[in-house]
Amino acid sequence: MGFTTSSISDAVSALDERSKEIFRSIVESYLEHGEPLGSRSLSRLLPMSLSPASVRNVMSDLEELGLIYSPHISAGRLPTQVGLRFFVDAFMQVGDLSAEDRATIDRQVRGSNRDQPMETVMTKASGMLSGMSRGAGLVITSKSDPILKHVEFIRLEPTKALAVLVGDHDQVENRIIELPAGVTSSQLTEAANFLNAHMTGQTLPDLRKQLQTLKHDVRQELDVLSRDLVERGIAVWSGDGDEAKPTQLIVRGRANLLEGLADAGDLDRLRMLFDDLEKKDSLIEILNLAESGPGVRIFIGSENKLFSLSGSSLIVAPYRDDDDRIVGAVGVIGPTRLNYARIVPMVDYTAQLISRLSRAGK
Repeated sequence: MGFTTSSISDAVSALDERSKEIFRSIVESYLEHGEPLGSRSLSRLLPMSLSPASVRNVMSDLEELGLIYSPHISAGRLPTQVGLRFFVDAFMQVGDLSAEDRATIDRQVRGSNRDQPMETVMTKASGMLSGMSRGAGLVITSKSDPILKHVEFIRLEPTKALAVLVGDHDQVENRIIELPAGVTSSQLTEAANFLNAHMTGQTLPDLRKQLQTLKHDVRQELDVLSRDLVERGIAVWSGDGDEAKPTQLIVRGRANLLEGLADAGDLDRLRMLFDDLEKKDSLIEILNLAESGPGVRIFIGSENKLFSLSGSSLIVAPYRDDDDRIVGAVGVIGPTRLNYARIVPMVDYTAQLISRLSRAGK
């Protein structure tokens, strides 16, 4: 019977030093090359002198324990999912990031512009994690309410208009809104002018509250159709219904996941992963995973129910706001042969950096 993740300590005590060294060599070779390691090659890698026959005997014991397996007859061995978890928990040494890696992360995420919007920071963080890990970097964040600077309505059809919202950092958001029946171009301009006169320095929720108190003035300044247009535009932006406080998933580096695919089965699993990443439920699930324990969490294969069918690994850490509330997560997703020892401190440091940047005085 193989070991489970709850019996790692028992597994450690069950292996002698020779078995541990052979197991470690098999896993480290897999993480570096992705190929099965045979007894003859393994015997040449070991620090102790062992014949290929002796190595095969130990490998047989490790296979019986469920820590390694043979993908093909007469092939070398690869770690099982349980074996990878065993290695990560019992053998892997996670050190601090080098000064060079810290400087790279700071430079790529923080950038030279201290006033850049947080969405830009998130996109940079996702791309940086992808580039440094050779997996796919991901960042999950709730859309923040920007300070408003300008709004404009552009007619698209008789009953539809494009509402263009500009934030204080010049980020632009476009929404399609339904026009009240019979609205004219002059009324579109009138509604935009009214909003621009009242919105300076406010977020959408603030503006919506203010409109409630300005109803008398709105009625005096605007005709019925323009007033309806203002209310519709604000309602769309404020996120009425299921889209209130929508969550974004920023993923960079999906092409990295195509590297080293061996067969059609790998492609099928990759398609499953991409499908999972497109689902809204995945955002909530990843945040739940990040919140379920302190610091960086590692999920290997089926341990992560969200991506279990694709056999992917997820390394994820939460980031926090001024009130120490978890408001998002950063991480790396990729094949099970990720460089865990390098990526874990990278994800941890990035989460800490984003926490600092998301607070006042970034």
